[in-house]
Amino acid sequence: MIRRLYEADRERVMELAGRNPSINLFIIGDVENFGFEQEFMELWGECESPDGPLKAVLLRFYGSYLPYADGAFDAEGLAELIRKNSEAEMISGDAGVVEAFKGRVPVREEKQMLFAELKELNERITSAAALPLVFKKATVDDVEAVCTLTDQIEEFAGSTENSRKSLRTALESGTGRTFFVEQDGQVIAVASTTAENSLSAMIVGVATHPGYRGRGLASNVMARLCSELLAEGKSLCLFYDNPQAGLIYKKLGFQTIGSWAMLYIDKQQG
Repeated sequence: MIRRLYEADRERVMELAGRNPSINLFIIGDVENFGFEQEFMELWGECESPDGPLKAVLLRFYGSYLPYADGAFDAEGLAELIRKNSEAEMISGDAGVVEAFKGRVPVREEKQMLFAELKELNERITSAAALPLVFKKATVDDVEAVCTLTDQIEEFAGSTENSRKSLRTALESGTGRTFFVEQDGQVIAVASTTAENSLSAMIVGVATHPGYRGRGLASNVMARLCSELLAEGKSLCLFYDNPQAGLIYKKLGFQTIGSWAMLYIDKQQG
């Protein structure tokens, strides 16, 4: 049976999602931050009985859906919930789980990225930098300086205002943190987290100033960031599709554990 989940189901949701806290960091974080009684967010679960353990969970956050299951699940039953929502935009999650929705919902585009997890940091990476480094942990007062760097990075182009807003929100709410390297009064390398929760966090926004690349700065600032989070008992994860970036992450100790898939729903066929 599939039913709507409420606060009384929190322990069941966390038990299922907690089996893989990295892949489920969005589900865990959204439940911890927003609970079960929000207009923009709903959760459903599949179980054998109303009080039994969950076999699968489906989170709606605005128009995005995140499914998770640890084994076989009723993909058609969950897909029916998505088809009923004319505002549904995307299904994302572990590629093996998301694959079950193909052919059950109309899809206009699909993408995949590699998903990596860090549980133990390779400390030797921090000895590679060629410059005397000044590491800092960002506060809201550093938002402009950090974003002045990311404005220069091609991968972040076109999101200057949103980047400032999202970084400020993450720092103020505690759902993210940022470490950066400063040289001659400017930020030259940065790494951040997002979607932090009690069990896991995602690494995002890794960037190095074009004039300082090839000196191990990205690895060093990531190492500082990861060390703090690992010391808090959190697992770390990230998405990547850039082979060069993948090499940096692997040197730090990240291991590719699967793929993250995104299905963009075709509303014209819905």
